[in-house]
Amino acid sequence: MQKRLIPAYLLTFVNVLGFSILMPVLPFIVETYHAPEWVYGALLTFYSAFQFLGAPYLGAMSDQQGRKKVLIISQAGTLLSWLVFIVALALPDVPFLGLALPLWIIAVSRILDGITGGNTSVANAYVSDITSRTEKTYIFGYLGGIAGIGLIVGPGIGGLAASTSIGYTGTMIVASAISVITLVVLFLWLKESLPENKRRPVTRQRLFKSLFIMERIKKVNPPAIIRVIFWMKLLFHTMMTFYISTIALFLIDLFDFNEKELGFFMLVVGLFLSFNQAFLSRVFVKKLGAVNTLIIGLILAATGLFCITLTDNLWLYIMFYYVMNLGLSICFPTFNSLISIHADANKQGEIMGISESIRSMTMAAFPVLAAAIYGWIGYPVYYMIAALPLAALAIALKNIKILKPEHYTEELEVE
Repeated sequence: MQKRLIPAYLLTFVNVLGFSILMPVLPFIVETYHAPEWVYGALLTFYSAFQFLGAPYLGAMSDQQGRKKVLIISQAGTLLSWLVFIVALALPDVPFLGLALPLWIIAVSRILDGITGGNTSVANAYVSDITSRTEKTYIFGYLGGIAGIGLIVGPGIGGLAASTSIGYTGTMIVASAISVITLVVLFLWLKESLPENKRRPVTRQRLFKSLFIMERIKKVNPPAIIRVIFWMKLLFHTMMTFYISTIALFLIDLFDFNEKELGFFMLVVGLFLSFNQAFLSRVFVKKLGAVNTLIIGLILAATGLFCITLTDNLWLYIMFYYVMNLGLSICFPTFNSLISIHADANKQGEIMGISESIRSMTMAAFPVLAAAIYGWIGYPVYYMIAALPLAALAIALKNIKILKPEHYTEELEVE
């Protein structure tokens, strides 16, 4: 492992862990305070809505002031959010504006974590700064694999820590400790990747401008291939939002899991994601090219989303889940590598910020809707979700000449 990439690997791991550690416990926390299912979706929305606002702001700031400073400040914000969460769990269960008071403070915690959690775009820009064009495709594959490890470890840690004598507070203490370790590593190991002579002129960043994502895309004027990928990514992450917002509820209903069982299940199936992103995605890209890999991933994701509704047999379900998981696993790093390779080097942070904002925008807009639709119709929601990667596939096929001109195919080969 290259030492220069260790901070980026760790930050990727911690960012995913910060989300995944809550996956097996957040539905039960909401239930503990006797709140309806839409509140679970709302908590996901608060995190992502403010991540949507923060990601391009942090990305552009890193283009102007350097990567290290922004990463340290944003990670400190994540640590503070976990401390606020701990305070929320210690508060009495008293009603306030129709919900329990601790749920409102948890919402504040998720907002704080969201607005500082847009540092994924900065981490991706850091990787782009220090890697060659050839390295980008497989390095982003490795980052995907590390994100997969975060998805493996997070639910297991979350479920096990919540089963201790201190309950959900144990989960938050573990998350806080991990954030402290990450801050120390960033201080000691991270070397600034963007020297002052390559930074963009400092301009005042207005947070509200993050709302106008089309204007931001127009401003940075990315090449046509990135514009097409942005549209595909919008559909892909809308699908991911509906999936993430409902899968814990679906698993609880289908298999009657408790916190520990749900965490263990996610631990097992997360092994798929890690292996697929770290290794199989690179094999696919090397053999088939990045664009073909993306097309295959979209087909597998749609197929798997449909098939997981067909059985309540756990082992057969896991087989179908693997098909879906493989599709997701090979799409994630391919999107990022294509964007990184074709982005203007002077605008890496901002373009990565827009890319991250697309994901965050969907997570801001749809979790409440997804949870509400699932509460209304149940598992058939996955038939609707499966149509989204197919729509992204249609865009890819319609714009295949933009995505696959001869020189792009040569550039994306993995040596």
